[in-house]
Amino acid sequence: MKSDIQIAQEAEMKPIKEIAAEAGVQENELELYGDHKAKLKPALWERIKNNKNGKLILVTATSPTPAGEGKTTTSVGLAMAMNQLGKKTLLALREPSLGPCMGIKGGAAGGGYAQVVPMEDINLHFTGDIHAVTTANNLLAALIDNHIFQGNELRIDPRQIVWKRCLDLNDRQLRFVVSGLGGKAQGTPREDGFNISVASEVMAILCMAENLADLKKRLENIIVAYNFAGEPVYARELKAAGAMTAVLKDALKPNLVQTLEHTPVLIHGGPFANIAHGCNSVLATRYGLKLGDYFITEAGFGADLGAEKFFGIKCRAANLKPDAVVLTTTVRALKYNGGVDKEALAIPSTAYLKKGIGNLEKHIENLKRFGVPIVVAINIFPTDTRAEIKLILEKCKAMGVEAEISEVWAHGGAGGEELAKKVLETLEKKKSNFKFLYSETQHLKTKIETIAQKIYGAEKVVFSGKALKQMEKLEQEKLDKVPVCIAKTQYSLTDDPKVLGRPKKFTLNISELRLSNGAGFVVALAGDIMTMPGLPKVPAAENIDVDEEGKISGLF
Repeated sequence: MKSDIQIAQEAEMKPIKEIAAEAGVQENELELYGDHKAKLKPALWERIKNNKNGKLILVTATSPTPAGEGKTTTSVGLAMAMNQLGKKTLLALREPSLGPCMGIKGGAAGGGYAQVVPMEDINLHFTGDIHAVTTANNLLAALIDNHIFQGNELRIDPRQIVWKRCLDLNDRQLRFVVSGLGGKAQGTPREDGFNISVASEVMAILCMAENLADLKKRLENIIVAYNFAGEPVYARELKAAGAMTAVLKDALKPNLVQTLEHTPVLIHGGPFANIAHGCNSVLATRYGLKLGDYFITEAGFGADLGAEKFFGIKCRAANLKPDAVVLTTTVRALKYNGGVDKEALAIPSTAYLKKGIGNLEKHIENLKRFGVPIVVAINIFPTDTRAEIKLILEKCKAMGVEAEISEVWAHGGAGGEELAKKVLETLEKKKSNFKFLYSETQHLKTKIETIAQKIYGAEKVVFSGKALKQMEKLEQEKLDKVPVCIAKTQYSLTDDPKVLGRPKKFTLNISELRLSNGAGFVVALAGDIMTMPGLPKVPAAENIDVDEEGKISGLF
């Protein structure tokens, strides 16, 4: 059996100019990055902005497990299948972070015969967008510390600097550090720390910005610290936004690539869904909606995280109204949620599947709250039995939602045609009555409790003393009337990654609140969630290599 990287390396890619032409993009609207990658120039938007929007389809998944759900693979395969059926379809994905690539997950461009290419480029640096985010983030950090060193006219309290540095790698050693050591000439000693770049507010801002002017305005509104009087200090007071915008100018342009079957794909922005809002850029989504009759996008991790944030944050900010949602699951993942060890997932067991299917049930219930028609995609593995697949299909039917198997990993677009037909049929027969879960004008505590109780299934929410003080301060400063982004483990509906399935009567613990003022939401940290992940015992980086001719191996 060929590995994902072998399949990708053997693919015959079309010149990106041809892919662009098929999508309705003219050559002068492209900024080429070699033969197979390009950025879309703002001039394209000016030409297409009055086009009618295509149908918006979100792909999400049940709770992630080591067994794999194949959300990105399903997204890619569905887009290819739609095009095979003669429907002009574009796809948008997030840019992979080097953190998971070098850590536990490996690449993030789909799998098998449902991949986006050039796979190695996409997973390793791509067009440099995430590096630009890292540089802009750290430029602001440097300006903060330089301002203090040069006299501190803004009277920034070094104990109340909320802006962290960032790095696009998993490095737990950098979560909490002391910087500025070495004497007076080396800076001002203070407690400091790093986030992973895809959790930076700069990444969130890049994904929410509508154009360069909006990008600059959002960067100006970043709160970097508090002064000795307890008042917020903004990036605009440090005169940082102009230079940061200059660094991010090219990164703001969406990237165009292709699938193995030459479906156009926009890859832009990469915030994690467990610690950030988990959606690709608003710009990529808007381009895709104007260029295609159907536009497919994904949200990170499980529906409790990515889909909830897509609906509650991105759709609210960009005035998007999704037409359908595809919920990806697997027999293996549901058995894992039912208590099966990872090593025993290939052994047939409807008993464990029945125990774990509550996870699927909960995600379906959650998605129904938003009023969007649902199709469940059962991503097939060779070890799945007819009895196990039948059990999932029967559960979906009992809950009044459509379901179909997907074999896109093994067969590409052809393996997703029945799923595509089911999605098209659902779009035709069922109207979306999209609605928000909460009002952004509600009390912060109410918004957090609404998500925790209605989406996660928590019985109650407990706020730390620190979180309550932060909540009070945000309300006093009138900075609280924004959506909420809960950062929690992706492996469980609770804040404990070991609690699988569909837990009930549990408590969600909120340890801290962080305002992403430029991005336009409040981040609530649940449990022991970290915004700088660590590497596993055996990092994926140990298996990555390159030969004398530059051919990469071991990347997923």
